[in-house]
Amino acid sequence: MTPQELSDFALELPDAVDDEAFGPGATVFKVEGKVFAILQDSSGERPAQVTLKCEPDLALHLREQYTAVEPGYHVNKRHWNTVVLNGTVPVEEVREMVEHSYDRVVSGLPKAARDRLRLLRAA
Repeated sequence: MTPQELSDFALELPDAVDDEAFGPGATVFKVEGKVFAILQDSSGERPAQVTLKCEPDLALHLREQYTAVEPGYHVNKRHWNTVVLNGTVPVEEVREMVEHSYDRVVSGLPKAARDRLRLLRAA
C-alpha cells in the first residue's frame, strides 16, 4: 500500500480528518479530535510508515506475523504498532489495521459520538 492509498482509505472513514499536527512529513489522521493513525513520509533509506492503535494481543500477533510490523514509534508500544509500508504486508491487511485502529479510537468516544459514527459507517 502506498502512502497516498493509505491516506485516501483513512479519509473515507466517517468524520476522519488529517493534518500535520507534528509538522511536515507526518500526517495525523483523527476522528473527533482523537488520533487513529500517523503516516510518516519516507526519508532517505527509510520507507514510509504508519503508526496505528491496536488491541494489545493482536498487536503482538501482527508483530510475529510480519517483520514490517513493529512496536509503535514514539507512542505506547503496548497499544500501538508501526507498519513499514514496504509492500511486505498485504494491502487488505493494512486496510484492516487502519479500520481496527479507527474502531479502537471510536470505542473510547462518548456514547453519542460512537452511535453517530457507527450509523454513518453503516450507511
